[in-house]
Amino acid sequence: MIYTFQSNSRFSEKTMNDIIKQWGPLTGRILISLIFLMSGLGKVFQFDGQVAYAASQGVPLANLAIIISIIAELAAATMIILGYRARLGALILLVWMIPVSVMLHAFWNIEDAMAQQMHMIMFMKNLAMMGAMLLIMSFGPGPKSINQD
Repeated sequence: MIYTFQSNSRFSEKTMNDIIKQWGPLTGRILISLIFLMSGLGKVFQFDGQVAYAASQGVPLANLAIIISIIAELAAATMIILGYRARLGALILLVWMIPVSVMLHAFWNIEDAMAQQMHMIMFMKNLAMMGAMLLIMSFGPGPKSINQD
């Protein structure tokens, strides 16, 4: 179904679908990347606490793991937003999210019902974000990007 703006609208020449096709991919890239930018910056500004939490969850070499996480999140999210090698950025985040999800959100190992529910939601959120990364890898960054890789 194609929606158009009414003829008295200043957008009468354009269809809503044309606008979405032009601006939807950029908007989507920004929205999906914001969580990684915020998470990466959070790790920078709360480094010691993040390392302590990762270590408490059994992450080996937690200090190094957090440094790698910061680099992966900030670099890959920026690549996706700009549309510069967005497929590579999406691959980096997809691969990074697998161990993060399994190690930090292992809801199947949690006894407390509230904590289990929270970690299940976080795990499922990560699965959804992995789906978004697969879409970027499959279809590329779309219009309004540095390159169409």
